[in-house]
Amino acid sequence: MLRLMFVGDSMTIGSAGEHTWRHHMWQHLRVSYDAPFRIVGPRETLHDKAADAPVSHEYAPGVEPAFPRAHLAGWGEGWLHMTPLIGEAVRAHRADLLLVSLGLIDLGFYSDAEQTADNAHAFIAEARTANPRIAMAVLPVIPNIRADMDPSFATEVARFNELLAKTVADLDTDRSPLLLASVPPTWDINHDTYDGTHPGADGEHKLAAAFADAMHQSWDLGAPYSA
Repeated sequence: MLRLMFVGDSMTIGSAGEHTWRHHMWQHLRVSYDAPFRIVGPRETLHDKAADAPVSHEYAPGVEPAFPRAHLAGWGEGWLHMTPLIGEAVRAHRADLLLVSLGLIDLGFYSDAEQTADNAHAFIAEARTANPRIAMAVLPVIPNIRADMDPSFATEVARFNELLAKTVADLDTDRSPLLLASVPPTWDINHDTYDGTHPGADGEHKLAAAFADAMHQSWDLGAPYSA
């Protein structure tokens, strides 16, 4: 059985009242992946903006009760924060596949492009120590309002994405495959987010599609994404 773990920041954990792209990915795999799979991870809650803490269980209406809430994602957390956690999370939950969306928080508050790429490298090493056959699909930092308004930050994002692509290419192996998903080609911060960063309804589907389409094209896992 494939054991899949979502790893990410605020765009992955989601906040109270949202569907999350995790839910859409689960729905997609249920109809497109022809083998058993399980969503795993040490956390289950959404972020509650009023409490400024990950304490909510209130997804949007229409989220199916059977949806597995498990993940390793956190509001304001990046490669820097997840690297010390990923080994134990993979080991404890016996993860086979990680879907990773990190980097914006790092670049925004903690590290430059080179340091963030070093943390991504360390994250991969820690995950492989826990499971030498772990597979990982990684999403670059997607367009966001800060990059749109701050040219120097946009340069850091572009530089990190280049370094991330090189890291994935250099560290990819048959035993532990790495895959770089593509930034959604039609991503529009004015349409696909509710604040210039966090995905709205359409953005959630586009993030799920970025991972689903990459895994189908490169690994023949599942099918092309259909909302």
